[in-house]
Amino acid sequence: MSGGEIDRRTLIGAGAALLVAGGARAATAETVRAPDGDYAGDSDGAIRRFRGIRYARAERFRAPVPVSAPGERMEARGFGPVAPQKGKYAPQSEDCLFLNVWTPGADARARRPVMLYIHGGAYSNGSVTDPLNDGATLAAREDVVVVTVNHRLNALGYLYLARLDPRFADSGNLGQLDLILALQWVRRNIAAFGGDPDRVMVFGQSGGGAKIATLMGMPAAQGLFHSAATMSGQQVTASGPQNATLRTRAYLAKLGVSETNLAPLLELPVERLVEALSATDPVLGGGVYFGPVLDMKWLVRHPFWPDPNPQSNAIPMILGNTRDETRAFVSPDSARVKALTWDNLAAEIAPDMRVDILPEWVVAQYRAQFPNDAPADIFYRATTAGRSWRGQVIEADARAAAGANATWVYQVDFQSPTQPNRGAPHTMDIALAFGTLAAEGSFTGTGPDAQRLSGQMMAAFAALARTGRPVAKGVPEWPAYRLPDRATMVFDAASRAVNDPRKWERELFARVPYIQPGS
Repeated sequence: MSGGEIDRRTLIGAGAALLVAGGARAATAETVRAPDGDYAGDSDGAIRRFRGIRYARAERFRAPVPVSAPGERMEARGFGPVAPQKGKYAPQSEDCLFLNVWTPGADARARRPVMLYIHGGAYSNGSVTDPLNDGATLAAREDVVVVTVNHRLNALGYLYLARLDPRFADSGNLGQLDLILALQWVRRNIAAFGGDPDRVMVFGQSGGGAKIATLMGMPAAQGLFHSAATMSGQQVTASGPQNATLRTRAYLAKLGVSETNLAPLLELPVERLVEALSATDPVLGGGVYFGPVLDMKWLVRHPFWPDPNPQSNAIPMILGNTRDETRAFVSPDSARVKALTWDNLAAEIAPDMRVDILPEWVVAQYRAQFPNDAPADIFYRATTAGRSWRGQVIEADARAAAGANATWVYQVDFQSPTQPNRGAPHTMDIALAFGTLAAEGSFTGTGPDAQRLSGQMMAAFAALARTGRPVAKGVPEWPAYRLPDRATMVFDAASRAVNDPRKWERELFARVPYIQPGS
């Protein structure tokens, strides 16, 4: 073992080894003393917050190693840097393995439920430093400890080099290994912040949900969390090792690095690594995809194929989507949407449904089912149903068929009052789940309906963390998801449970196989 490399036994055992280094100790007004260090945070109203806690370090393309400094004072008053990526988040650094904690009180006797959030942005972008992910409101309203985690992304987190160079045996799943070390940090330290290490819920939106679905199929993550919620993010299958290798070769070619000599990869400026993400994906087309790999080391079977990994069937789980997912991806004000006609609609929906189905037939079926729809309405209906809902339906059905009875499904129908032409788009549920209705990027507005709905979602999620069931005051009765009823909580101005609300579209697309993008 050399450098930053560790094997499975080392990673799984790291938490236990550090746990015995010391128990939670008394907190002062300024500092929380925990087994891995003394963390100096600040306050946001009545909530104490600790931002920029280092949970691990990692060398480029190597597995992470935990960081522990018992008794050492560490400043935790500002976010750490985010993973290198294209986009708005800054500052960026390869040294990005930091987490953040919000707590109503750092008393180890409190043993509050812990809600750990994993951000979206597929596997290539995003950060929990986004204002939508601020944990203060959720922590205060539901009396929980909120944790948010950043980790490595894109090529730095998921470039699969193992078949080309044995030095990088863990490279296809590094982002997932980062998350596992963050969960181990929580297990060791969260009691000092007033949290219960035996009641840890993970929740995540979009790519964050997909990362959670993947963790549910990783043996190294077993036992580190006790309930889960995925929000518009699923991972039925991982990237196969051969397709992942094809993507690696395309990426290396873009960089001008030979696959027989990967040494330059360790020396190139990180900006070059980010620029090369524009390489064309040899499987999907478009920008090269990076995500978890079926490497037969850390991920030894697909998360939800041919069935859900049995290791996680006992974990209570919420799965959700929004009604109008793709209204977030293709603007209703775009030239593309404004140019839609009955003559070009089939051609326009074909690439965005992400399944190989006859688009002319799909248009005809939708026109017959929804005769008053305009072309743009059917564009969003068909692309949302084909692209965004399939994975969630497959995962929920698979859990129900496997007897995983602690499964609940939701659909957000609440229409954006601030951008009505977006409907209930992708990311709508982030602000609702955090209570960050006024944050930049929120679609919810701050009106009474949004506040009531946000209260319901926060209460339901926190109840899952607290008791393993989304049963809470103010939340309508939410039946578990079972076949054939497919009970679904429709979150709206007037939330209610409905059986199989997307039945017609579910059955229409069930005629063709679903292939997880990136597989």
